[in-house]
Amino acid sequence: MQRLLLYLDPRRSLATAVGWLVAVLSLILAMVAALWLGEMAQTSLLQQHGRQLALSTDQLAAEIDQALALRLQSVRAVAAMLRTDPGSDTPRVLHALLDDLQSTYPEFEWIGLADAKGTVMASSDSLLRGGSIAERRWFAQGLKGPWLGDVHDAVLPDKKPTPGGEPRRSVDLAAPVRNPQGRAVGVVGAHLGWRWARSYTQRLVERLHLHNSVQALVLDRTGVVLIGPYALQDKRWHSVPVNGAAFVDATQAVSGDSAQFYAPAFERLDSGQVVLVTRAEPMEGTALHTLGWRVQLMEPSDRADRFANALWLRILWVSLGLGGAAALLGVLIARHLTRRLTALTRSVQSVGTGRVQHVEVPSGIDEVARVGAAFADVLGTLQLERGELRALSDELEQRVASRTREVERLAAETRYAVVVRERLKIARDLHDTLAHSMMAMLTEVRLLKKLHVHDPAALPAELAHAEQVVHQGLKEARAAITQLRFNAVRDVGLGTALNDAIKLFSERTGLAVNYSSTPRAASFADERAETLFRIAEEALRNVERHSMASLVSVSLLDTADGRLELSIKDDGVGFDPGASYAGHYGLVGLREQAQLIGAELNIQSSPLEGTTLRLVLDMRADMTNMYNT
Repeated sequence: MQRLLLYLDPRRSLATAVGWLVAVLSLILAMVAALWLGEMAQTSLLQQHGRQLALSTDQLAAEIDQALALRLQSVRAVAAMLRTDPGSDTPRVLHALLDDLQSTYPEFEWIGLADAKGTVMASSDSLLRGGSIAERRWFAQGLKGPWLGDVHDAVLPDKKPTPGGEPRRSVDLAAPVRNPQGRAVGVVGAHLGWRWARSYTQRLVERLHLHNSVQALVLDRTGVVLIGPYALQDKRWHSVPVNGAAFVDATQAVSGDSAQFYAPAFERLDSGQVVLVTRAEPMEGTALHTLGWRVQLMEPSDRADRFANALWLRILWVSLGLGGAAALLGVLIARHLTRRLTALTRSVQSVGTGRVQHVEVPSGIDEVARVGAAFADVLGTLQLERGELRALSDELEQRVASRTREVERLAAETRYAVVVRERLKIARDLHDTLAHSMMAMLTEVRLLKKLHVHDPAALPAELAHAEQVVHQGLKEARAAITQLRFNAVRDVGLGTALNDAIKLFSERTGLAVNYSSTPRAASFADERAETLFRIAEEALRNVERHSMASLVSVSLLDTADGRLELSIKDDGVGFDPGASYAGHYGLVGLREQAQLIGAELNIQSSPLEGTTLRLVLDMRADMTNMYNT
């Protein structure tokens, strides 16, 4: 199983990748073709089914119209046989004619003959003889000419509405009886029962071999359903078109023999059901047009779509099957076409693993043969250069050994330089702390010696001052040791550390100090910041011990051109910066520290005019990395 998965992995074989590509493309094209052809076939089948349903609607309307016209013609024929005064015929002759008509059309519930005044002279129902029907609509219309009408309420003169209270309904037919002069002397009338109209419509539907789901409807001129499903009977037909119907010519009318029928359309009923509807509007002069009836067929949309969907699925599966067969054939062809490339790949892999020394070049003049020949040439060149590389590698190893010894020597010198630098740093720290303290103690000792000779009474006070000097020196020594173990600048930033040192300086000396800094300069906190802090501390010690100043100003700023500037200014006695002082290394140490961090140190002073120390550090090259955020 694992071998099969490796064989089907497109990352391991170009032939497999080409095969997968062919298979995917074949299946995609098959799917697209299936969707396209299926959609066309579905639409075509729906339209064909709709046209067949429309033809059935037209045939149904024609059959109903013909049946009504035939019965009206029979009533007219009976009236034509009585082309004389009805009163002159014997009752026997009249009854014989009416009985023949009813035997021919048993669906007539009643057949009768009335004179010009509306008195019933002969009837299929003996109880109606002698009665008056002058108020009946069919009688009044029958005196004028052949008439066909849809009548509500009472059908027969002596009948009443149905027991359920539902009004009766019938189709009334009438034709005038005319004398030889053409004057109407009577009316032959017949009542066609409504039960027959429903059963006849149903028989026509069965004769047309329509599906059980297809329902026939007969609507009157106001849209009320006369014949149809029980839920729709005696209700006004109401539906709305469904968007996206498959029939683009749904509003086009086509004239048939007796009606105009419209192409089918999907409509939604008030109940929410979607149905396929075809309609037939009767032509003028037909029986259906006289009655104001129109015929339509209705079929649920799901049944109408069922055959189309089945055809679409059949086309889809056939297309997918053909696509799969094409994909399999494409895979086999791809494997066949790439077999030489596969053999070349195996040969190159064997050379790479060292099993063989030469590439098997495939025969032919195509790309695979040219690639194989190129591989063989490259392999020969590589094997030739491998010997040269081996000799060069031996020479390089000797050079590396020599360079390694040189690097070790340089590393030892570097470690010595680091030690020397640390010694210089400690020396500067000792100068900044212990040397100053010892100098102060030496001054006190000399003063004590003079007082012992000239003013012994002043010794106790000066001894107390000497003790303070010793304590101060001890405190500075401890502070120096603490600075070697703890780095305040790295932890809190140059601005904060400098602010703390200035506060201690002001508390110790009582001098007023004006301090200002910018946020970016104050956040400076790398190794150079430590050096700047030590320079500032040394400058403040010099102010305390030598300047005799009353006001000190300290500023830490970052300039617009990317530089950091530290300035310390006092209003003391000043000195000559260019003079040489034997045994004093304060200024020398300041310049050495400034030089170590690449800063520019400038000291301006003259006797009795104070001193200004200005230190400028260029940080444009590494502005981003020098500040804490």
